[in-house]
Amino acid sequence: MLVLRSSPPSPFGRKVKIAAAVLGLKDRIEVQDAQTADPADSLRSQNPLGKIPALILENGDVLYDSRVIVEYLDFLAGGGKIIPTGEDRFPVLRLQALANGIMDAGILQVYEKRFRPEEKRFDDWLSYQAAKVDRALSHLEANPPKTVSGDADVDAGNIALACALGYLDLRFGGEWRTSYPKLASWVDAYEAAVPAFAKTKQPPAPIPNDPAPLR
Repeated sequence: MLVLRSSPPSPFGRKVKIAAAVLGLKDRIEVQDAQTADPADSLRSQNPLGKIPALILENGDVLYDSRVIVEYLDFLAGGGKIIPTGEDRFPVLRLQALANGIMDAGILQVYEKRFRPEEKRFDDWLSYQAAKVDRALSHLEANPPKTVSGDADVDAGNIALACALGYLDLRFGGEWRTSYPKLASWVDAYEAAVPAFAKTKQPPAPIPNDPAPLR
């Protein structure tokens, strides 16, 4: 049995869970919650960076980060399933990279609000990260990805994008949707078409110690 160390709100962990479900590997993976802020959590011995997701293999080896884990799952499923071979591989990986960047920038904004006292928050840093998200969303709004109608259309790129947009809904109250209606329609269609995406959805949650929406 493979063991996935993750946390329900993590968009990167969600990527792995969706990939596993789409590839028919869900029953081979036990999901164990990880507390990244707890020094006593075994996560730090499994992944020296102390980050999630981490996948513990049956031989005890550990894989991280989500890009590596998703590629490993594709390999287990026979290869070429959600990460194409040949030239078709690179647009998928590019979209995954862009979506991962959206997630990273969103999480950094959340952490600035969550861990730094209000009087010490660096507004320029928040704006810098928010601008990354806005540029990426603007690019995708102008170049919308293909609509996904079922699991057969799922790949690592659109999984990552769906999870990125889902994270913006979760932590930013879906404020992005007004400015990017094509992407909003795309992810809503994705949720309707991909059962694993709907099943891993988390209810919107305020940032601890800061009920105000993030900008």
